[in-house]
Amino acid sequence: IYQYYLDKTTPHTAYRWIGTLVVAAIYCLRVYYVQGFYIVSYGLGIYLLNLLIGFLSPLVDPELEVTDGPLLPTKGSDEFKPFIRRLPEFKFW
Repeated sequence: IYQYYLDKTTPHTAYRWIGTLVVAAIYCLRVYYVQGFYIVSYGLGIYLLNLLIGFLSPLVDPELEVTDGPLLPTKGSDEFKPFIRRLPEFKFW
């Protein structure tokens, strides 16, 4: 059932991110009004920052690859993909 609903939300990226931001805002308001959970929120913030860095960084860093220059695909199966994320969107979300 969980996978069914995940598959149905796949084309609605804007609504998923808006919903995630709403839930995060509700959590922040709860922490503010309760005046607690600061250590837990700090740990959660570091974890989310780590996920964000993985989401925004490429799978293969071109600066670390030792090549003579940019390589073009030589076969039909060599597909050019300009940016592949290290962490997929659903794992980050």
